[in-house]
Amino acid sequence: MNPSAHVDTFARDHLPPPDQWPELRFDLPELRYPERLNCAAELLAGPAAERPVFRTPAAGTWTYGDLRTRVDRIAHTLTRDLGIVPGNRVLLRGPTTPWLAACWLAVLKAGAVAVTVLAQQRPLELATMCEIARVRHALCDIRAVDDLAKADIPGLRITAYGGDGPDDLLNRAASEEPYTAVETAADDVALIAFTSGTTGRPKGCMHFHRDVLATADTFARHVLRPHPDDVFAGSPPLGFTFGLGGLVVFPMRVGASALLLEQAGPRQLLPAIAEHRVSVLFTAPTAYRAMLDELDGHDVSSLRRCVSAGENLPALTWHTWRERTGLRVINGIGATELLHIFISAADEQIRPGTTGVPVPGWHARVQDEDGTPVPDGEPGLLAVRGPVGCRYLADPRQREYVRDGWNITGDTYVREPDGYFRYVARADDMIISAGYNIAGPEVEDALMRHPDVLEAAVVGRPDEARGQVVVAYAVLREGAERDTEALRGFVRSELAPYKCPREIVLMDALPRTATGKLQRFRLRTASGHDGDTDGDQQ
Repeated sequence: MNPSAHVDTFARDHLPPPDQWPELRFDLPELRYPERLNCAAELLAGPAAERPVFRTPAAGTWTYGDLRTRVDRIAHTLTRDLGIVPGNRVLLRGPTTPWLAACWLAVLKAGAVAVTVLAQQRPLELATMCEIARVRHALCDIRAVDDLAKADIPGLRITAYGGDGPDDLLNRAASEEPYTAVETAADDVALIAFTSGTTGRPKGCMHFHRDVLATADTFARHVLRPHPDDVFAGSPPLGFTFGLGGLVVFPMRVGASALLLEQAGPRQLLPAIAEHRVSVLFTAPTAYRAMLDELDGHDVSSLRRCVSAGENLPALTWHTWRERTGLRVINGIGATELLHIFISAADEQIRPGTTGVPVPGWHARVQDEDGTPVPDGEPGLLAVRGPVGCRYLADPRQREYVRDGWNITGDTYVREPDGYFRYVARADDMIISAGYNIAGPEVEDALMRHPDVLEAAVVGRPDEARGQVVVAYAVLREGAERDTEALRGFVRSELAPYKCPREIVLMDALPRTATGKLQRFRLRTASGHDGDTDGDQQ
């Protein structure tokens, strides 16, 4: 590794041992980055000052010149006023706005490590992530401060932005001097993105400055192929790496602009596409299905690129969208561990019903549990390697994800004889609902914190609109009130709303083997309730 610019060396000190890293490949000339590289400075450096970068329905348009000035003001405040030094982890929390993007860029330009979380996440979730990453600074939209403050995280200094008070970040950020970016190493940690594992405890995925650019220089450059005049938009928030790439990194890498929407569901996206002439759209298959029902009366003629990821894209959805809009959806699979999309295809290379082929710069294969490649046409575990790889923050699950130099994504795939990769299923207990990854055990733990719940099991149930929905099965204490709505309300107070069960089925006992092992397959195949339940659902 290159000499680090970090004063606070926690992130580098807690990288996995080198022998647990995946093999990294830099096959393309554009992936051979210099030893000193600050990705924020790189993204900000190129476009002319007057070009638009971020658009919003309410606050108008920021130019690249506006963004550079505001990023520099924030970076000065971080270092001079708040005492943040290179390598400090800084939590970023708020809805998708230009100010959140500016804070992210300022943190990286100052050499610190960005930890962007969802505004939806609850105090316990926030406290766990701050504990894992040893976070002591937070920049938080004034509208999202309360839950963060309730988390009562030891030593955490919260600086709000978007308010009127004298301590507000934006009121403090008064310096008009240019800020000289910290000369970070290309392999200094730039961000920690958290993903839920099947055990429910989140995993911190550490990514370098070069990794941020590598996603743009592989998928975006070779598959998406954006233009400087493109207007990007989409539903994923910046706390998801899918959104970070699609709404910040990819447009900025080519000098394009992005429409940042605080509310970006299908009902908001369609009118926004027409009003702002969006040309590149990022969202999940669930949203494409929902928008099909709302297309009439909306002008989507400005679209030229539609990207789908987060869950499997059914061939029927692809064909129907093509018939209604004339557009071929670019399907793709990515992972927080690998930062963005690594298998995809565009234009005439698309094969509906498949995910695609390895993105230039990436390699993929299908193998068995022992790491032996399986023949084409047979299902197995998807294994990937390229310029970005999994590096968990001090987590023993590193050995599960990286095996023999390959990243094992946890997906079951088939490689077809023509080289295209076709999704089969998740290989673990992760539930994918409307593009969100939800760990069943995490929801179980939340239910078990209710004083009346003795046992709980959570599985995904197929759902036409969302792919899967979360269904919880619970056994209550004798005499407890059988109020499933109250249980759902309790879980909503513990977890982000998208993780909460759509249904709670109360049972006399959970199905188990003779040795006491939970038989999840029986719950997954249940059509609602059977003789083991009392029929009380919500």
